Order: sequence, then structure tokens, then C-alpha cells
Amino acid sequence: MDLHLFGSTTAVGYAFLNLAVSSGVFDAVIPYSRRQSLGSTHATLVDLNGPDSFLPSGALGTHSVLVSFAPIWLLSSFLERISLSHPHWFYGFRGVVACSSSSAITKRFASNRFDRDLVARLLVAEDQLLDTCRRLSISCIILRPTVIYGKVGPYGDQNLSLLLRQMRRLPFFPLPAETGMRQPIHATQLASVALHLVQQLTDDGWEHFLPDRLAVGGDTTLTYAQMLRDLQKVHAPGDPVLRCRFLSIPNRLFFLLSAPLFLRSPKAFEAVLRMGVDLSGFTPAHQLLGSEPQPFPVLPLA
Repeated sequence: MDLHLFGSTTAVGYAFLNLAVSSGVFDAVIPYSRRQSLGSTHATLVDLNGPDSFLPSGALGTHSVLVSFAPIWLLSSFLERISLSHPHWFYGFRGVVACSSSSAITKRFASNRFDRDLVARLLVAEDQLLDTCRRLSISCIILRPTVIYGKVGPYGDQNLSLLLRQMRRLPFFPLPAETGMRQPIHATQLASVALHLVQQLTDDGWEHFLPDRLAVGGDTTLTYAQMLRDLQKVHAPGDPVLRCRFLSIPNRLFFLLSAPLFLRSPKAFEAVLRMGVDLSGFTPAHQLLGSEPQPFPVLPLA
């Protein structure tokens, strides 16, 4: 059984690669990357923007699977083209586990063009990938993770790490008095979920109740404000992040004071508005893994 991995030069992809290699259940783990190498593991060069130049690394084999943490709009178009130009590559192909984003759910009613375009791009790509897999009679699950955080090897996140950088620079961090719920997931947790799904598929197939689009989050649901406080607490004495104080402002006043941001960046203004919105209720990682829940935050952080 061979494992073909796209998006290996991301925090989740790198964590998944390490888990897959150490599991010992795959005959070969073949990472694909735009870079020449990934640590000590050679990666097959591939440009998802140029499927016509792709040379498949052998056949997939009877029980081979493909896992991707690359942008799903690039993957879906790439696989559609490859399925037409190299159909033999998919003979005996068991399935696909691809990472999308919970933004397809949480930003559906965004007012700014950037987020609306992102939602449309995600949904079109998900539909295209599912259609391609159905045409090829291949199983497919699309993961829609909530906010991903943490550091794995040389790779970190661009989500909570940005908030930590702001907290290190600012003496005060203004927050609405009532903030929405969050369910952040560490890169290693998401990688474990993906590997668990792959192992399920190669053993007995996926459970019939699993949807083809699976929204997944971390094991802890907490408010946006508590998320920042918990992130702050795990840092060592002397870290500048500990000097930051949270300034609680009544919601109406907070959003009124934030209104001028709309003229400068509607996208940033909408991100501020989402501080007061619940973005949770996703399937916790530990339920899928059948393990004990992990408290937030899971270390290491970026």
C-alpha cells in the first residue's frame, strides 16, 4: 500500500508525513512538493498549477491512497486533468482524503468580496473533487478544519501565531466584552485525524455515517477571549506576550470604534466582527480518533 502526499511542506502535511512514516503500515510514502527536498526525505517535484507537466511516480497500486493538505482548488483541478491524461495512474486507487476549510461554512454570508470569493472557490473545488472521485469510483472525504494552529518541525501556522505576535507588541489588547466560541485544532491533531481516516479506509472502508465533507475541530470549545488568555499562560516568564493586558470593551462600543476599519479594509473589519460570533460546533478530533480529549493549547506553538 502506497501513500501519495500533497502539501507536505505545511505544518499539517509535515506532521502527517512523520506519522505516516513512523506507523510502518505503508509500503511507500511518496511526498510531492514544489521544493527539492523536505528535511531528509526526498520529495517528488510537482506543480499543481501545471498538471500537463506532471509525470506520475508509478501506478497507485491496489490499496494506494492520496492525502492532500495543499489548497483544494489547486488539487481538484490537478486531479481532474490527471485523471484524463493518466487514467492508468488511478487503477486500484482506494481513496482521497483532502483538506479544505471550515471557511466554506463560516464565511458563507460574508459581506466583503475576498471572503465571498474564497467561499465560492472552496465550494467549487470540493464539488469538482467529489465529482472526479465518483466518476473514477474512488472514495473521498473532504476535511473542513476550523482554525489550525501550532508548529511542527520548521513549519508554523498563520493564524494564532499572528495574534501572539500582536500581543507581544501591544501593551493592551482590546476585546469585545462578549466574544464568540472557538474550537482551534493543532496541526498534529488534524494530521492524526487524516491518518486515522486513511487507516480506516485501507482496513474495512469508511463508516457509512461519515459524510463526504467532515467539519472537524479541536477537543476544547472556548471563547475567543479565553483562547487568547490560555495562549498567553503557557509562555515562559520573561516572554513579552505576558506583559499584554486584555482590555474588555462593551460590544456595541467596541464594534462602533472598529467601524473606521471598514473604509481601510472590509476584510479586516469583518474579521473583527467575527470576534463576537460563535465559530464552533465541529466534530472534535478525539471523537474521530477514539481517544481522550487534549486540552487547549496543544504544544508546541508557532
